[in-house]
Amino acid sequence: MSQIHPTAVVDPSAELGEDVVVGPYCVVGEHVRLGNGCVLHSHVVLGGPSSFGERNEFFPFSVIGLKSQDMKYKGEPTYLEVGNDNVFRENSNINRSTTPETKTVIGNNNLFLINSHCGHECVVGNHCILSGYAGVAGHCHIDDWAIISGFAALHQFVRVGEHAMVGGCARVAQDVPPYMIVEGFPAAVRAVNSIGLQRRGVPEEDVRALKFAYRKLFLHKGENIEEGMASILADEKYGNNPYVAKLLRFLKESERGFTH
Repeated sequence: MSQIHPTAVVDPSAELGEDVVVGPYCVVGEHVRLGNGCVLHSHVVLGGPSSFGERNEFFPFSVIGLKSQDMKYKGEPTYLEVGNDNVFRENSNINRSTTPETKTVIGNNNLFLINSHCGHECVVGNHCILSGYAGVAGHCHIDDWAIISGFAALHQFVRVGEHAMVGGCARVAQDVPPYMIVEGFPAAVRAVNSIGLQRRGVPEEDVRALKFAYRKLFLHKGENIEEGMASILADEKYGNNPYVAKLLRFLKESERGFTH
């Protein structure tokens, strides 16, 4: 059985799974679906159409699933899709998509800290952290295990690679390579995210391979990136490393250009 506080407002079209808790003064809007075990502590606002998986936790004044802030939005039904085990802390905000053909998508096990924001059509993978006041504009794509630190700002259409870390107060206008730490105004690549990779159990040999690639690609700013890539691929020891291969593929596929 779900527990709904007497002061909460739940739209008749909303669908609540088993053991959902809707606390004081919460509003669950039209066409919102909440999976089993979701908890809304108090003063939470959820809009729809949107779907939330199981065991998501919403803290006071989080506002999730309201309409896009894009000025092109014309009032059509648009969508937000959220997976399981996400935590939305106080005042966090995520918008639905702008068009019916697209979605804003949040994966599993993500943590959105106070006042963090994801705009329309964002795609966030799994195990990501958006720290306090992190701002992610529309159409951004954040891959698994990425961290966006406090007060960092991502331009529209930026992609952040897996296991990357964006430093506090960074201004990010281009894609963030996977496994790297970027920070600054504008952001630049500063180092391999070696501690984060070690915490995830990435073998030391693979971390060394990424450090080799970092030196070839980013440490000597005056050198040509294409020459750096060619030098990496020609290396007998690290040229075939799978983590390095994924890094190089990300750089080649970047549409906005990448931070370096």
